[in-house]
Amino acid sequence: MTASVPLPYLQAYPPSLQQQAMGLVQSGRLGDWLLQRHPEAHQMRSDKALHGYVTGLKTEYMRNAAPLAKVVYDSKLQLVYQALGIHMRSGKNHGGKTQSRHEIRIGSLFKHAPEPFLRMIAVHELAHLRETDHNKAFYQLCEYMEPAYHQLELETRLYLTWLDAGGKRLWKDARDSDDSVNGR
Repeated sequence: MTASVPLPYLQAYPPSLQQQAMGLVQSGRLGDWLLQRHPEAHQMRSDKALHGYVTGLKTEYMRNAAPLAKVVYDSKLQLVYQALGIHMRSGKNHGGKTQSRHEIRIGSLFKHAPEPFLRMIAVHELAHLRETDHNKAFYQLCEYMEPAYHQLELETRLYLTWLDAGGKRLWKDARDSDDSVNGR
């Protein structure tokens, strides 16, 4: 691990938490800590499986929200700038009426991540169906759908920090070699 790692994913957190994270990164223990908290990756690898998963959350918590036209993993998302996923709303004029289409795109890095990380990202993007801004109502909706939302967001950002510091991907697909897991 590098001696001084910038923490772009943790900038909004208090300095004491950033120092704690930096200590885990510098000691090489952050990956082990994350694996201990979340030992297994989810199995929703395809866009179809992801769409079913997110639609299930929407049905459970937001029945009256607008339908989703598309839910996909997106390898083009730039995680620092677009965070972990994006919600897109596009309008089309059809017969004098504007119709909205809602899409959710989740960074393809999260194809191989624990289910709680994927759930946190999906909940965040679903909340944008009702609340466009990151305000109090937005975060209340996120917490309604996932009570551990804030903790999971922090842990997801810690994983991104681990990767930025040169750490290896922690969760793998069964088809991957054993060398690509657990920082080896």
